[in-house]
Amino acid sequence: MRAFPLTVTAVAAALLLTACGGGGNSGSGGKNSSACQIGGVSLQVGAASVAPAAGDTGEVPVSITNQSKTCTLEDFPGVTLGKSGTSAKLSAQKGAKAQTLKLAKGDAATFTISYVRGKDGDATSLAATDLKITLPGGDAVQSFPWKYGPIAGQGDATKPNASVSTFQQAGD
Repeated sequence: MRAFPLTVTAVAAALLLTACGGGGNSGSGGKNSSACQIGGVSLQVGAASVAPAAGDTGEVPVSITNQSKTCTLEDFPGVTLGKSGTSAKLSAQKGAKAQTLKLAKGDAATFTISYVRGKDGDATSLAATDLKITLPGGDAVQSFPWKYGPIAGQGDATKPNASVSTFQQAGD
């Protein structure tokens, strides 16, 4: 019978392919070794489209240039705005879908922080003085001054009306 040897061959081939795949979660819970890391990239907060008055929307672009070996950006950047003991982690823009970008040495990507300007002295606004950025897959933080005015709160200052976009490839 010829069906038996073919079946055994097919099963053996399938087992070999699954053994080589290495797919699935390794369960290590560790950092992503191919993830772009602060220290291996340069971060720059660009010229902002500043919200001039309370209720106006502003945008702050952030560029990332890989200075090291090829790395990957996945998910969304981690962005926290704060002021002396009060801080708020920003969420992703509504409807934004994370994508995966590979950055070779010298390649760049960007993301944008969008915010609604709050009123000076308003208890529901976050009068942020610093911006902290982390990249997915790492714990390192890079800080920048926040100089774009208070951010309107959504009920209180710990819930700022601000969000981050997904990573976008920059350049050619």
